[in-house]
Amino acid sequence: MLSLLYLIPASLILALAALAGFYWTLKTDQYGDPDGDSHRILGAEDKPLR
Repeated sequence: MLSLLYLIPASLILALAALAGFYWTLKTDQYGDPDGDSHRILGAEDKPLR
């Protein structure tokens, strides 16, 4: 039972850090144009490897 005194606050801190990271990605518009990102990856301006 003593381990719960350590695990519960640790899990809450990790959950808050994950939530803060997700909020940061929303705030900086990381999900703004997912279709455009996928089209830019497959662009014709890429040079061949050899």
